[in-house]
Amino acid sequence: MTTRQFGDITLEQVDEYVWELEKHGEMNVPARVFASEELLEQIGDDKTLSQLRNATHLPGIANYALCMPDGHQGYGFPVGGVGATDVETGCISPGSVGYDINCGVRMVRTDLSYEDVQGREQELVDALFDGVPSGLGGGGVVETSKGEVERILEEGVKWALEKGYAVPEDLTHCEDEGFRPEADASAVSQKAKDRGKNQVGSLGSGNHFLEVQRVTDVFRGTWPTPTG
Repeated sequence: MTTRQFGDITLEQVDEYVWELEKHGEMNVPARVFASEELLEQIGDDKTLSQLRNATHLPGIANYALCMPDGHQGYGFPVGGVGATDVETGCISPGSVGYDINCGVRMVRTDLSYEDVQGREQELVDALFDGVPSGLGGGGVVETSKGEVERILEEGVKWALEKGYAVPEDLTHCEDEGFRPEADASAVSQKAKDRGKNQVGSLGSGNHFLEVQRVTDVFRGTWPTPTG
């Protein structure tokens, strides 16, 4: 059985690309890392694994505390970390959700082939930079009023579909079809609405990015079934 040691953390390989930190001490659940040997070396190079272990102590956390292949050191909970907590006994952890609450990830498949892009990468990057607003206060794809911001907050992707910024498939490809029926825009401060109304559709700033990738290999591992 293959094990890897990173400081005081021992990982045991339980599948080709799955490594487990056994539950011990005051850990509430075990932890698992989804990574190849090469990625594991990078993940173990900072505080990612100790932060993952810390996450297993969260109240109400269910099996397992997880680290995805992009895991790296965050603020208390590793970036690329995943955890679920019980609705009754669990907690809401800003470090897990992300301090820029509601930041998310979306993968979009294009109709471009590698041959279309090869040798024109810089041209593509420049076109994306010109077409996608970004940066702190850098503006958005549309300027809105207070009322429109409130519609966006409550209707989510449905608003984007109505305005031509989405396609019907976006509803099915987003969690909860891109909105929550209990959303209440009145619970959001006027200051936040004023900051956001001119940045609708902006990529934002900080740890927000847009990248173009090519899929060369597909790996399939064993995903754990959450319990607890």
